[in-house]
Amino acid sequence: QVQLVESGGGLVQAGGSLRLSCAASGRTFSRYDMAWFRQAPGKEREFVAAVTWSGSSTYYLDSVRGRFTISRDNGKNTVYLQMNSLKPEDTAVYYCAAQYYTGSYYSPDQYIYWGQGTQVTVSS
Repeated sequence: QVQLVESGGGLVQAGGSLRLSCAASGRTFSRYDMAWFRQAPGKEREFVAAVTWSGSSTYYLDSVRGRFTISRDNGKNTVYLQMNSLKPEDTAVYYCAAQYYTGSYYSPDQYIYWGQGTQVTVSS
């Protein structure tokens, strides 16, 4: 079992930056591919970024590529999402998720563990 706890959300002006962290419990964190999803009010949960277990491959939603960076530190059991040049449309609850290798990263159905979410609000 893996338990995930997100932190780092908050209120920021458009153009600003935030770094989200997701701390995982358990000794098997390095076996899991990790991802960030987000959900805005009235919308479906949306893939944002994913990183493979080794950190060697990353995947991004087109609208965040070049602005967001996902990374992980297996020694600290933590995955990060660095968010730069934030826009009001990035406002959402951001969730951390883990999957045990399916080779498919974009659907929330592929993930078996989820955090409780952290709110990100970008003001214009």
